[in-house]
Parts: sequence; structure tokens; C-alpha cells
Amino acid sequence: MSSSTTPQTSAIETLRRYYQAFNTGDREAFLALLTDDIAHDVNQGGRETGKDTFAAFLDRMDRCYRERIDDLVLWADESGTRAGAEFLVRGTYLSTDEGLPDATGQTYTLPAGAFFTLRGGLVERVTMYYNLTEWLRQIAGAGQDKA
Repeated sequence: MSSSTTPQTSAIETLRRYYQAFNTGDREAFLALLTDDIAHDVNQGGRETGKDTFAAFLDRMDRCYRERIDDLVLWADESGTRAGAEFLVRGTYLSTDEGLPDATGQTYTLPAGAFFTLRGGLVERVTMYYNLTEWLRQIAGAGQDKA
């Protein structure tokens, strides 16, 4: 870390690279930003742990969805160990995901957020939040209102 780089700015840069790797589909770079014991709190779901489990989650996401993160705002505490993100998810529902309605190429735009714990310059925990009811409304064709 250079003398002008603080733990706070370093954490924000890690998250910037995290979302850039997500948007470009560079799963190797994405996974390299995670600790081996990553804890992933799935939106309205349970906690999954471990990099292999997270990689399997990404495989399912890539199969069922094409998503891009836009309008990204990042922040971190002074210690660089806790951070957050707010953004829009713009996506297409490509293939039916287990337990969800049939996919027919529906598009959606959802405001979302994530909270992070960082350790050693890597993401140790990510907790995702978005409005599942609104996502279901959009893919049901009840309207394609943009957030």
C-alpha cells in the first residue's frame, strides 16, 4: 500500500475490481478476490461458505441469468474491513432457475445492495439484498418499469 492509499480506499478499489470482474464475466479474476472461506448470504436465502460453493453459485447464475451491474456506488469504513455497495442490476432471465417461474428471456432492472467484510484485501463475506417480489413482478410481465 502506498503512503497515500488508506485501508478505506484499498477496500473500495477491491470492490471496484470485484464488480468489474462480474460485469466482464471474468470468473477467475472474480474468484481471486474472495477468501477461501468466503461467506455468501444469498438474498432471502441461507448462508453458503467456501470458494468452491461460490463458484458453483456463479455457474448457476451464468446459466440462468445475464446480468450487469450499473450505477455502482461504493463505500467502506476507515479500517477497510467493512464496506457496502448500492447499484442497479440489469438482467435477462435466460434459463429457468430451480423453484422460480419459467424463463422466457424476460428482462429486469432492480435496485440492489450488498454488504461486505474484507480481510487481507479480499472479500470474506458478502450479503446480498434486492426485492424478490419486484423481480417476480417484472419477469411475470406485469410491467417492465425501470427503477
